[in-house]
Amino acid sequence: MIREYKITGMHCASCAANVERAARSIKGVEAANVNLLAEKLRVRSESNVDDEIIKAVARAGFKALVSESTLKEARSDILRHEKELKQQKTRLILALVFAIPLFYIAMAPMLNLPTFPSHAQPELYVLAQLFLLLPIVVIGYRFYTSGFYALFRLRPNMDSLIAIGTVASIAYSAVSTYHILAHGAAHDYLHQLYYESAGVIIALVMMGKYFEAKAKGKTSQAIDALLSIVPETANVIQQDGTEKTVNVEELVEGERIRVRPGEAFPVDGIIISGETEADESMLTGESMPVHKEVGANVVGGSNNLTGTVEVRVTSVGEDTFVSKLVKLVEQAQMSKPQIARLADKVSAIFVPTVMFFAVIVAALWLYSGMEIGFALKVFTSVLVIACPCALGLATPTAVMVGTGRSAREGILIRNGQAIETANKITTAVFDKTGTLTIGKPSVTDVFAYSLDENAMLSLFAAAEYGSEHPLGKAIVNYADEKGIEYKKDASFTAVSGKGGYSVIDGNKYIIGSPAFIKENGIEDVPNTTPVEAQGKTVMMLSDGISVLGAIAVADTLKPNAYEVIAGLKKMGIKPVIVSGDNKNTVHAIATKLDIYDTYAEVLPEDKAKVVENLKGEGEVVAMVGDGINDSVALVVADIGIALGSGTNVSISSSDIVLMGDDLSLIAKAVRISKATIRNIKQNLFWAFAYNVLCIPVAAGLIFLITGNESHLLNPMLAAAAMSLSSITVLGNALRLRRQKI
Repeated sequence: MIREYKITGMHCASCAANVERAARSIKGVEAANVNLLAEKLRVRSESNVDDEIIKAVARAGFKALVSESTLKEARSDILRHEKELKQQKTRLILALVFAIPLFYIAMAPMLNLPTFPSHAQPELYVLAQLFLLLPIVVIGYRFYTSGFYALFRLRPNMDSLIAIGTVASIAYSAVSTYHILAHGAAHDYLHQLYYESAGVIIALVMMGKYFEAKAKGKTSQAIDALLSIVPETANVIQQDGTEKTVNVEELVEGERIRVRPGEAFPVDGIIISGETEADESMLTGESMPVHKEVGANVVGGSNNLTGTVEVRVTSVGEDTFVSKLVKLVEQAQMSKPQIARLADKVSAIFVPTVMFFAVIVAALWLYSGMEIGFALKVFTSVLVIACPCALGLATPTAVMVGTGRSAREGILIRNGQAIETANKITTAVFDKTGTLTIGKPSVTDVFAYSLDENAMLSLFAAAEYGSEHPLGKAIVNYADEKGIEYKKDASFTAVSGKGGYSVIDGNKYIIGSPAFIKENGIEDVPNTTPVEAQGKTVMMLSDGISVLGAIAVADTLKPNAYEVIAGLKKMGIKPVIVSGDNKNTVHAIATKLDIYDTYAEVLPEDKAKVVENLKGEGEVVAMVGDGINDSVALVVADIGIALGSGTNVSISSSDIVLMGDDLSLIAKAVRISKATIRNIKQNLFWAFAYNVLCIPVAAGLIFLITGNESHLLNPMLAAAAMSLSSITVLGNALRLRRQKI
């Protein structure tokens, strides 16, 4: 079973790794995955392990709550994030209020700037710094409570590095303060104060964390946008006909609600009174309004544009379409592509390694004869600059922004692995009906033999008006589109699989295939073999003496099918058609699309074999289908892409779900995948490069080369560089939101 938990108290990649380790240590847990940005833990286990998870996470120093994954919880998470951001901002401002004068008092004498108190007043000078530092330490208490708790449990995190580095600076400065105040030894100890380093480090890291949190909020804009389109209240029609406004969470399946023009449908339902136009663009990507009348389904979150309608509620809570979308996007953002595993492994051992390295480097400098103040600077700088925040943020930020961008485009990517696989597709296998084609028959050719075309169409439509066959309906719809008038009271008697008979104004007519017309004794039947060779079905109309006309019907290509296939070819992706239709029909479609690899008359269960054979040839295969009769092939493929629209789309068997019927979304999904993977690689490169370059500098490499102590990295600059690296990674990931795809 799969369960999700809200985790509070995580601040870095090491925190996330500690939570994962705690969850995996529980018997029966098969897999555990933490998303630091979403603050969620996803666990797959043999049975319910809620109590064990909550206790194990608590022992690791964090708090876990079972996630309900409802719209109410999602809205609550957004409000909580906004509240926490405000609190962070307040704490940051307070920290800066004390850190700025602390920095000035400490640095002004070195720059010959006026200050009070000055070096000439050593007691006041040291006490001013101490009392300015104390509020900063109190404001940044979280670094110490979290950092030392993790350290004592032998699972150090980023906060541990900050806590140890600043406490070392404060402790060393406290010893100097004692000598200054107790023995008046200002000359020997005045330059061995590092209060400003500790205070400014805390303030700078807090600043970095604030901007980091602000940027993190932007990565979840896809979910925010989905939540914003669903109203929080609904107008319920009571038994006496009056209305009552209730919260959406209180709606019950089967209740009636009234939705007026300009309002959004609060939940999924069926119209039982009235008609309107609905804007479903936010959900399906379809920009044109959709006509809705009695019996039509409406989706929560879509907008009612023109008429007042009454709706019977069919889905509430987690069963609504928007709830499922939110869940789907969250799951995608929770998962990790394989490329993230390297970062996870490094982050898991990074902090203790850095702590060990910092101690060794400081000890070596002391052993070489350098003063303890010098070694302390190196020790603190290494600890602070090596915080693995950028490394931990590199992958999840790109995945969150990439999946969010996809959702805005009408593409739902179910997991991080799908993002990585879509980047490698070499072959795209298409189902034909409903995927490359519209999925319903349309009139393609009209042949009038002994009658005027309009007169022939009038008779044909009248004869087929009473037919329930899809081909008959296609002919009637065609006549309606042409504005042709026809009788609507004609009788119709169907002959299964062949055609039928109709009586119009007392005259009997035969409608059906050329073979059926011949069966009825008509000898002079026009040759329609060339038309049928194109995969079209021919229907003829006869008065019992001769053939009056013929109409060719076929399932036509979607408007942009050719451009989409051509675009995929340019991307190096080979298109293949697999269909259950006859060879003539499949060949005709393939010819129009310039597709050379086709498989016709393939049963649904055999489509998976075609996919497996292609995979066996070394191809990375994407299966594109309607998500229902292609479900086995969708699962077998390296990546399954379900093409559909609205609530009818099947997401159970696919890795990527396209909300609309626009084929161009396939290529866009691949481009977003490529952009996201490229972004992840960029982030990982810069995160690794930052640590590889900066840690040696912090350890004193440049000083070792030049011998100039001014080239030693100041711990305050190390803190600024660490914060900047995280913000840079987040900023790079956020570029995906506006990048041209």
